[in-house]
Amino acid sequence: MFRYKMNILLELKNAGYATTRIRKERILSESTLQRIRSGNTSINLTSLDPVCRILRCQPGDLVEWVEDE
Repeated sequence: MFRYKMNILLELKNAGYATTRIRKERILSESTLQRIRSGNTSINLTSLDPVCRILRCQPGDLVEWVEDE
């Protein structure tokens, strides 16, 4: 299964992108924000693109694969 390596919303906030700004500028949809908030990694690469652009990272910096427990 996949899981996030970091708290993406916290990292975006530290970069100046609080959820209010993300919604206002339509950087991510509300459903994508909810998925990230809940730890659900079933988001598409198109949704990861603005996150990677803002955080200046690669998708592999955000998610990792681990065996099911």
